[in-house]
Amino acid sequence: MDKAENWLYKTLHYRFEDADLLTQALTHRSATGRNNERLEFLGDAVLDLLISDAVYRARPEASEGDLSRLRSSLVKEKTLAALAAELGVGDYLILGSGEKKTGGHRRESILADALESLVGAIYLDSGIEAATEIIERMFAQRLDDLPEADALRDSKTRLQEWLQGRGSGLPEYELVSVSGKAHRQKFEVSCSVNNTSSVTHGTSTTRRKAEQKAAAEMLAILLENQK
Repeated sequence: MDKAENWLYKTLHYRFEDADLLTQALTHRSATGRNNERLEFLGDAVLDLLISDAVYRARPEASEGDLSRLRSSLVKEKTLAALAAELGVGDYLILGSGEKKTGGHRRESILADALESLVGAIYLDSGIEAATEIIERMFAQRLDDLPEADALRDSKTRLQEWLQGRGSGLPEYELVSVSGKAHRQKFEVSCSVNNTSSVTHGTSTTRRKAEQKAAAEMLAILLENQK
């Protein structure tokens, strides 16, 4: 594990007192020996706490709901996997033969879990202060570039909140059609709102995504009419 230790020190300026924790953090359950599932459990909780603290301090005026959305944007699997890939975690993962053959070192779920495990291992190795420093280092750019909370609301939520703020009824979504073969279906959904003749449509590979597209189009129309 010398290479992994050197990589970690070069990347995050951290060196384990107990090198076995680093080995365990990088060992996927498909490999033999102690794997990183328990460390992932711990790291998930530590990450939630410290990212919550970071966004709380970064956005002193944000509501509880906005803080939750900001935290979720940082600790969701896609973000953690992207960060793990940027740091080079995949190059040091210990995988079983099956996962190696299928490119497990690039799989989002495996990368995200490994990053959480690494956080858990650092917490066990050196405590909360060290974990805080590492997480602030890991997420520095993303914390600097936090989006406005409104941008994190999905289109259906934004449309509903816009309508409720004006005393209007909730939007209605209707499945218009489903086409294509079972594994490549296309869903078309319509969106209508009381007190307007506009009806928008969205098409996507899932009904939920189609509803989001229809909602986004409806919100755009309502905002344009408001001008």
